Amino acid sequence: MPRGDKSAYTDKQKRQAQHIEESYEKRGVSDKEAEARAWATVNKESGGGKKSGSGRGQPVDTSPSRKGGKLGGAASASRTAAERSASAKKAAATRKRNAESASKQKP
Repeated sequence: MPRGDKSAYTDKQKRQAQHIEESYEKRGVSDKEAEARAWATVNKESGGGKKSGSGRGQPVDTSPSRKGGKLGGAASASRTAAERSASAKKAAATRKRNAESASKQKP
């Protein structure tokens, strides 16, 4: 089996990798890097592809998926209350502006 061949993975693992990849791409990571990170996460969680044989099953470790969420809050925690407040006000104004423009476009 050549490197990069995904035939040894279950359908569930392939779906998981696809969802993880889409999430990375949505956050601005390049396509190639997003795919690499997604499969690395799936491998870390499940131990790789399908493995046959009695007693080969291992529990799934979801800590790699949780790790990303934990890291995401670090930037917000390092900002002052005034900075967070200003950001929230700016976001609220943007949502209001977008809602108004969306309602104008509807017939």
